[in-house]
This record gives sequence, C-alpha cells and structure tokens, in this order.
Amino acid sequence: MAALRPAFYTDELFVGQNAALSKTITETDIILFSAVSMDTNAIHLDEEYAKTTRFGTRIVHGMLTGSLISSVLANRLPGPGTIFLSQSMKFLAPVHPGETITATVTVTEIIKEKNRVRLETVCSVNDKRVLEGEAVVLSVARPQK
Repeated sequence: MAALRPAFYTDELFVGQNAALSKTITETDIILFSAVSMDTNAIHLDEEYAKTTRFGTRIVHGMLTGSLISSVLANRLPGPGTIFLSQSMKFLAPVHPGETITATVTVTEIIKEKNRVRLETVCSVNDKRVLEGEAVVLSVARPQK
C-alpha cells in the first residue's frame, strides 16, 4: 500500500490555519461508542433515568464529542500521518442525541524543528461552544530528496 500524503506537511502550515468537520450524532453512534469505550453510563443510554438528572434527557458521551477533534486532525489538518501527543478538553455544555457537532482546529504554534504543532480545539453545536481545549500533534515532515 502506498503511503498517504498528509493534507499538509509541517512546512506548509501557518498560524491561524483551520479546518473543521460536522457530524450529526445518531442513536447508532451512541450505542457503538458505548460498546467500544465500555462507558455504559445510564445518562447516555436510558431516557427514563436521564429524565431524573439535571439534564432532563439523555446526553452524548463527552469523549464522543471530543473524538471528532481526532478526525479533523487525522483527515484534514495536518492530515494523514498526524500523531496525537496531548489534548486538553473543557466541557462547556451537553450535547444531545440528534444534534450536529462541528469540530474545529486552528493552528496556534508551529515548532518546525520538532515537527510539532499546537492547535486550539473547539466543538460547537449551533455556533455554541460545547467543548474547548488544546492539542499538540506530531505532524509529517516533507520527505528529503
């Protein structure tokens, strides 16, 4: 299998550059994420239980929301070959089943000699921030000729 070229090599990145993707969270997404993560908290899966909580209804796993950041990094910016080094996340508001999450990453610093990139990471629903944080990734250096 041929190696995939990243969307951007380290030397093609610039501060302020951003990329985003959106996904509507379905019932299937919640069930599958629950199975893979083994997070079977009733707040995510049981509407009757969820009605008794402060949210009054089911909410999407916070880490499912946060996982969309990984998708942007891996597929759009910097793209294929990107390796997560760290991620901080602050959860600001719940996401509900059926809502559309937009994950956006913005380059805030480039450390070219180490092929590291620092990015602001934000997830929003209807332009309201539901998660914010910062990621540091190892990006792909341009191959030497």
